Amino acid sequence: MLLLEDVRKSYAEPDGSRLDILDVPRLAVDRGEQVVLRGRSGGGKTTLLNCIAGLTTVDSGRIEINGRDLVGLPEATRDRFRAQHIGFVFQTFNLLPAFTALENVLLGMTFTKQKADPQRAATLLEQVGLNHRLTHKPSSLSVGEQQRVAVARALVNRPVLLLADEPTANIDPAHQQQVVDLLRESCQQEEVALLLVTHTPEVADQFERVEELEAINRVSKSSGVVA
Repeated sequence: MLLLEDVRKSYAEPDGSRLDILDVPRLAVDRGEQVVLRGRSGGGKTTLLNCIAGLTTVDSGRIEINGRDLVGLPEATRDRFRAQHIGFVFQTFNLLPAFTALENVLLGMTFTKQKADPQRAATLLEQVGLNHRLTHKPSSLSVGEQQRVAVARALVNRPVLLLADEPTANIDPAHQQQVVDLLRESCQQEEVALLLVTHTPEVADQFERVEELEAINRVSKSSGVVA
């Protein structure tokens, strides 16, 4: 379902040289599989997720999702594909403060051609335990509740892949397990593949499959990277 082959990413330095960030020969995730990508802070994990999501372009290689190669697609096409097939849970949630929980989830549908489905959005919020908070804005929600809204929004378009970038980084230890359970149970219920980035052993140790970025990224085998 997700296949990366010979994916390379670098950035230009002020002196005109290139700083290598990623050199991934191969990474594959099956439909419905739940995988942790673990690595040190600043090791390129977020860059890899952004490349998979089409938020960042790569220098070369193949990133195939559900049979479609994203590399080389125009930005507008990548955006539409991401909205239709990929869910993304960011560290900082990225909720719009002027909108309610329900409206924030519905906004996830605006980038696709499908008609907004308030019932689908409300059902997802109910599944993550927020049926009583539909009309509350982010400022009235706890950090844990905001994370739950972000998960519902990521699932609203029935993606085939959900990417989660350090989803417990901004959650206090007492609620970290709730977030992990929420992600895993929601993806299992929706039959969505999950690629979760973390550097927290307590999170990674709960997954059957854990990939070390240093093992799959030839750049980080030879030198430290910074993104």
